[in-house]
Amino acid sequence: MNSSILPKAAALPARQFSTARQHICRRQRAARGCAATNMRTCSFTVVARPGARLSSRASAESIAHSKTFHTTRRLLSTPKDPYGALGVSKSASASEIKKAYYGLAKKFHPDTNKDPNAKDKFAEIQSAYEILSDPKKKEQFDQFGAAGFDPSAGGDPGGPGGHPFGGGHPFGGGFGGGFGGQGGFGANINFEDLFSAFTGQRGGFAGSGGRGGGPFQPEMFEGDHIEVQCNLSFMEAAKGTKKKITILPLVQCKTCTGSGLKAGTKRSSCKACGGTGTRVHFMSGGFQMASTCSTCEGSGVAVPKGSECRTCSGDGVVRERKTITVDIPAGIEDGMRLRVTGEGDAPATGRAANPNAPSHNGDLFVIVKVAPDAKFTRTGANIRYKATIPLTTAILGGEIPIPTLDADVKIKVATGTNTGDKMTLSGKGMPKIGTRRGGYGDLEVEFKVAMPKYLTANQRTIVEMLADELGDQTAKRIMNLKSK
Repeated sequence: MNSSILPKAAALPARQFSTARQHICRRQRAARGCAATNMRTCSFTVVARPGARLSSRASAESIAHSKTFHTTRRLLSTPKDPYGALGVSKSASASEIKKAYYGLAKKFHPDTNKDPNAKDKFAEIQSAYEILSDPKKKEQFDQFGAAGFDPSAGGDPGGPGGHPFGGGHPFGGGFGGGFGGQGGFGANINFEDLFSAFTGQRGGFAGSGGRGGGPFQPEMFEGDHIEVQCNLSFMEAAKGTKKKITILPLVQCKTCTGSGLKAGTKRSSCKACGGTGTRVHFMSGGFQMASTCSTCEGSGVAVPKGSECRTCSGDGVVRERKTITVDIPAGIEDGMRLRVTGEGDAPATGRAANPNAPSHNGDLFVIVKVAPDAKFTRTGANIRYKATIPLTTAILGGEIPIPTLDADVKIKVATGTNTGDKMTLSGKGMPKIGTRRGGYGDLEVEFKVAMPKYLTANQRTIVEMLADELGDQTAKRIMNLKSK
């Protein structure tokens, strides 16, 4: 099976292969729009990497999830009497204020209190607690009253972070009170994400990244990558080979064909969120935030109890043993990754709102481990061999055989060769990969002179005679030779 080579430094998010049964990551679908409301809605995209995810095909290593938030005008202005709103005196302690707030918030929360005025009352309680829970704001109210919190009066009573969307954003100061600054819109919102949601780009206004999978692009499910290790010998890496690899990927369930349902059953609308996929939360200052519904995980639909496919437990995928053959190119290095497209996990579409949406499997990443060799060492495409030569060959010169990746060759040793001297044989190294020209590296031969530790009487006599001929007065002599 054909594969593509990735550099050693490539660190792609992948599931490490294991024979143990692993938990299947459930699909968290992109959140739908909220229920009918007169609030303005903005969507932004956050790049994440869950198990089986909704993504754009443009990026194989990332997945786009959509979150939704709502911005509304403040329901009520700063209360004229926050103490009265919470039912506490001006001398009340922080714990008494907190206790009163929690009691009233629980009582008038719009999710539990169906009174038409509960929403306004809850917002008033929130604003009152926001002031009295902050010592600086409380002191300012005691000194100036409600006028101290009037945005038209200039100043910043709340400071950065006074409201959920106030201050601290680069857009806050430049636009006066409209964007941030006085507790306005724009503090904790990632405007690059807002931009990418409507343009499909990542990287903000000057972004240079790839497609990000905005809300207007077709949805697509993508499976997880799998990562395995393959061990090679030095010569297998040099010559290239084929390796059979056994994996346990997630594959589409044949019983339900990925739907996760029994035959004759169908999905129903999620009761927790009413099919919207989001839950609305009321925040300090009268703002509302919509988050993904935890019951349906943002899909807006639910599988009735007992309707799940028994084979895959409703996930739409099962594990299946599979053996594939991977082509290992000649010249591959230790630590390199091979990418086999489409041989990773299938996406778990059983929990998705639309299991029939386009999908594709993840990829298989093969990490190559090359064993060291007894003869050669390697640096990139170049290899090195240490040749040991006798003392006499080093002195007199000669010709010795050395091994290469193909066959033994003979090289000439120059007269007077010392330990550490080198010779390069061009084109006798590893095949070069990842280059346009290709070709081969070099074989570098490093010489080491073998010095005898023990000499016979005849050998020592000859060496002492050589020392006399060379005029070496420092050499030790024990044979008592007398030069004529």
